Amino acid sequence: MISSQDFQRLKFDTLKHFWGYDSFRDAQEEIIDTVISGRDSLALLPTGGGKSLCYQLPALILEGTCIVISPLLALMKDQVYQLKNNGIEAEYLSSELDEFDAETIFNRCKEGLTKLLYVSPERLTNRTFLQNLEEIQISFIAVDEAHCISEWGQDFRPSYQNIKHFRTHFKEIPCLALTATATPKVLQEIQVKLNLKNPEILKKSFRRTNIKIISDKISDKYQRLLNLLKYNSSSGIVYVRTRKESEELVKFLQANKIQNVDFFHAGLPAKEKNAKQNFWLKSQQHVLISTNAFGMGIDKDNVRFVVHFSPPQSVENYYQEIGRAGRDGQPSSTFLFWNEQELANFDQILRNQTPTKHEFYNIVSYLYSSFQIAENDLPENVFQLHVQKIQNFTKTSLAKIKNVLNFLHNQEIVFFNSNRSLSSLELKINPEELDLLAKKDAYFIELLLRNYSGLTTHKILFSEFTLSNKMNVDAHLIRERIKEMQQKNYLEYIDGALASIKFLKHRDDRAIKGQYWNLFEQIQKNKLQKWEEMKFFVQDTDFCKMKLILSYFGEKNVKNCGNCSVCEKQKESVFGRNISQEIIEILKQNPSSVEEVAIRLNYYEKENILENLIYLLDSGKVKMLNFRTYALNGEA
Repeated sequence: MISSQDFQRLKFDTLKHFWGYDSFRDAQEEIIDTVISGRDSLALLPTGGGKSLCYQLPALILEGTCIVISPLLALMKDQVYQLKNNGIEAEYLSSELDEFDAETIFNRCKEGLTKLLYVSPERLTNRTFLQNLEEIQISFIAVDEAHCISEWGQDFRPSYQNIKHFRTHFKEIPCLALTATATPKVLQEIQVKLNLKNPEILKKSFRRTNIKIISDKISDKYQRLLNLLKYNSSSGIVYVRTRKESEELVKFLQANKIQNVDFFHAGLPAKEKNAKQNFWLKSQQHVLISTNAFGMGIDKDNVRFVVHFSPPQSVENYYQEIGRAGRDGQPSSTFLFWNEQELANFDQILRNQTPTKHEFYNIVSYLYSSFQIAENDLPENVFQLHVQKIQNFTKTSLAKIKNVLNFLHNQEIVFFNSNRSLSSLELKINPEELDLLAKKDAYFIELLLRNYSGLTTHKILFSEFTLSNKMNVDAHLIRERIKEMQQKNYLEYIDGALASIKFLKHRDDRAIKGQYWNLFEQIQKNKLQKWEEMKFFVQDTDFCKMKLILSYFGEKNVKNCGNCSVCEKQKESVFGRNISQEIIEILKQNPSSVEEVAIRLNYYEKENILENLIYLLDSGKVKMLNFRTYALNGEA
């Protein structure tokens, strides 16, 4: 048995050796001690609170392998990559691995070499996985993003319901549940659905003292952002609602001589996304204009500001996104742009995208009937999906159809691919049968076989554009010719430029009308409620912004931050504070240019700053040292 003193030394030596830190942050050490003691625990740490370390470090100290349940493959890959770079034995299991690779990973776990094994919640029902686990010494189970198990959370995943049953196979194995955003209601549901036994609840305050929250009610958001970035020389993120908006905003800024900006969204090819992300991570002053696709798993210390060009859909999302700023503990600013018209527009959007029960059933039924899927059937094919045809048949808006499709995708009933991607081809006939085809058809398929040798054995991914360059034929003509071959059942073709769908569960009309609809209805109600809460946060001018966030997450008796735009206005009204006085305070420290003053007073419009500078010049309180620099009168 290791002594308490030796354990403490081992804990800090491990922290120093693998992560290079001399001390733990906030609640980290308490969580780690609880895990090592073998108790069930629930840890609530805000974004940037270092929750990954809370299970990674105990996994190294304890004997056996820690099973980490995570919702996103991209996040698993990223964490495993980082751990391996730190010299830590970690692996992940996914459907993209072949049997040999999976067997190798299982064997390393059985030998006690792999300390952390990342899996998706879907894998918990896999028979092969469960059989292999019987031969593996499991140190503990870590459930990352545990709020995904709650139907009241913003990211509900039905596959997370597998965890409770999974735990019945390993009753004596302790469990650590981690989340960065959870209301008291969600926290209670996590405990019940994960079957945590008398768990230690470990919370860190969501208060971020180094972040200034600025709420800007403005009509011309483009100009406000331009003014903000003109005098910025640090790294930041600007969140927008749509892909189109991210691209248009970058064009506008670059046209106005702001060059350190780029756009980022889920529609970009993986190679381009990685390049943009890596450049931003390494840069000291690069700004990304992005949809909410950017953020998960991103860890950059020196983000000095986050701008929300429009309000996000929930307080949870907002808090997670502003949490990207100031992770190094240095002062950072967050800006929220809004106006009443925009709020009203989003109200309308939410109403327009919510179908009735009858519309919901019509959309789902059409999906099954159009592909001739009978009750209890589950086809293996991937189908081309023409959303416009669904609209024509159901007489339902595109917004409602896409809402239902996204719901079916998120609940793992179907796999819905709406993104532009590579097309796929699969040969449906034996190559030896080519001689039996019409010469024209045989010649075309031979051309395909020459360009894609793998076509004879498996489904291949390809680009019509690349193929058209090789064959010196228009891409549109190639697409049409392939479709002809498909109609003759020679090829299976999925056009990557269009949406596609794969059914993951058997057709069950009773479930569609019952449990699927009930869950869909609840999610829509949750969505509306969360938007109403966000709207209150945006519009309120009486309560400290940080205090509102802390109250939302269940913190009691919290004090005003004294730093947000509401607190600043209250100071102004109570103490007669004004811009002129703040400029004087800055110039007391040292002479400054307008740009330098604007950066320090970034919660004020630059025009207001200039007006007050002119007033101070006229009143003789301030003088110009040169055509750019201002100083207090009497100072050199």
